[in-house]
Formats: sequence, structure tokens, C-alpha cells
Amino acid sequence: MIEKITDFQNVFFIGVAGSGMSAIAQYLQGIGKNVAGSDRYFHPNEYNKTKEQLEAEGIQCFVQDGSGINENTDLIVVSTAIEDTVYEVQKAKELNIPIIKRSQLLALIAKSKKTVAVGGTSGKSTTSAMLYQILLDAQLEPSIISGAGLTSIIKEGKIGNAAVGKGEWLIIEADESDGSIVQYEPEIGLLLNVDKDHQEIDELMDLFSTFKKNTNSLFVVNQSNTLAKTLSANSEQDFGFENDKAGYNVTNFHQEGFTLSFDIKDQQFKMNAIGQHSAENACAAVAVANQIGVDLEICAKSLASYEGIYRRHQILGQKNGIWVIDDYAHNPAKCAASIKACQPLANRVIAW
Repeated sequence: MIEKITDFQNVFFIGVAGSGMSAIAQYLQGIGKNVAGSDRYFHPNEYNKTKEQLEAEGIQCFVQDGSGINENTDLIVVSTAIEDTVYEVQKAKELNIPIIKRSQLLALIAKSKKTVAVGGTSGKSTTSAMLYQILLDAQLEPSIISGAGLTSIIKEGKIGNAAVGKGEWLIIEADESDGSIVQYEPEIGLLLNVDKDHQEIDELMDLFSTFKKNTNSLFVVNQSNTLAKTLSANSEQDFGFENDKAGYNVTNFHQEGFTLSFDIKDQQFKMNAIGQHSAENACAAVAVANQIGVDLEICAKSLASYEGIYRRHQILGQKNGIWVIDDYAHNPAKCAASIKACQPLANRVIAW
């Protein structure tokens, strides 16, 4: 029975190339575990960038034929995309190796650190990355397990969705889409918003209510989101956009081209980003960072150098006066925010 991360040493991921799986695999390798994995996209004598990046971190990669699983394997990790009929799952059962889901493992990891769990139907990856950058620049040496690659880490040749620091803080995304958010018991819970996405509103509110109940210390919500603010524990701890009820409130917002400027608690901020939602996410990160002891001036200096994450208003280039921007927006609220953010950039916006 695996109850804590000290209960295993040799771990094997089935589907290791997935964004959620690769992040945890890299984190465990970074804290000294022996990590290996397979993926249906790995083929003999065929180049795979993710495979190369994982192997560069010391993670052994195998084709999905069972060859990477043996009697020394302590734990098998599967994602929701891995069916019981997969041969490797069958082999693990024959060898009586414990099998757990990715979200269960992430919950065990979260219990081993002082964890900030970032929840909500939009903005989790971006806010996690911003908070990580702030804590990094505040010399707190944080760790992160994210659903998207941070540009600053990608530049090092890595996948970019995980980093291991020597400090006590860990930042994770708490996913509501598969209901796994209820498994986490973080030190700090952050709720960005509640909008219809993978579940109906009633289901989402039940999940986020449990998330609040499971948070040990500080619970921070968005006072500018109609549903999120109903779960507020204390509005002085919360954040918002031009909302006087929030203790951390974005004011004097202005977008000039690809640059934002705004104030939070009389501290001026400037960022290379676009859209009201980017300022809102930044305010969420600042609210958490400031309440664990990071000065607002340090927050502002950090966000001024924030480089963004993969496929979140990522500028692909410009030609003949046309900017091409790639964004991951995939529900109505996200698409609306993404389009609105681009409208100040040009007279015409074509959203595809």
C-alpha cells in the first residue's frame, strides 16, 4: 500500500509523455527517485522530442511493450487515458505491483510539501507560473508541477512543466475536469474562477466547496467572479479586478500594445502580457505571495520579467503587418477573454 512518497523508489509511468505525467515524472526524478516510463508515441529508431527531453533528465524511456516493468518496480502510475486492457497494466497486475492514478500520486507529493494548489476553470497554468516566478525571485526556491511549459524553463531545453527547488513551497494545478481537485489538502488553496467547462455548474461548485474545506490554512478567491466569490473565507485575503471588496485589487489598468500596467495596493506593476485576465491572474499570484511574506515591490519586479507559458497568447510572429498569436482558450469564457485581450492590438481580429 502506497501512502506517502517515501513508500517507493522505483516508479514507472505508463503514458509518460503526457503533460501531466511528464511533469510528475520529472519532479520525482528531481527529488532522487528512479523514474522510467513508456508511451504509445515512442517507437524504435524514431525521434521523439519529449522522449529526448525526459532522457536528458535521467528518466529511462521505453516503447509500450512491458519491457520497462520488472520485479524491481515499486509503483506503476497511469493517467485517465490508460485503459486496464493495456498490456503493461496487465503485466503490473501479474507482478502484484501497486498501480495508482496520476492525480493520486500528485496528492501524495502535495502532502510532502507546503503546497499552494491553484484551482478554477481558467488560468491555472498561467497563475501557477506567475506565482512560481515570484517565489523564485524572492529567493524561496520553490518547486512547481504544472500543466504547461514555462517559457523560462523551456529556454533551458526542458519540457518546462516541472522544476524542483530546495525550498518548502510547491505549486500545483488542482484539476477539476476529472474531479481530482478533491484529493488535495494544500496549505493554501487559490480559486481563480468558476465557469461552465467540463462539468455542470452544480457539480463544479460541489468540487470547489470540497477544495475549500480541504485547504489547511489560507483560501483565496476571485471577488470579481460571480460564483467564486460565494466561497470566500475572508474578502481581505481575496483578489479582484476593479473590485473594492477584494483585499488585493487591480486598479488603473491599461493595455498598450503587448504591455500591461496596473496597480495593486498602491504598488505599480508592468508586464509583457495582454488582457484583463492576465492582470487578474497576476493579482491572484501576488495575493498569495504577499500573504506568505513576499514584499509587493519584489512581486512587481518579478512580474516585470515574467516570460509567459507555452500556448497562452504566445506570439508566433509578424508578417505583412499581421500578428499571429497562439492561445489555448477552449471554453466560452476563455475564448471571450482571449479575443478581448487581442482587440486593442489591431483594428481587425480574426479568431480561428
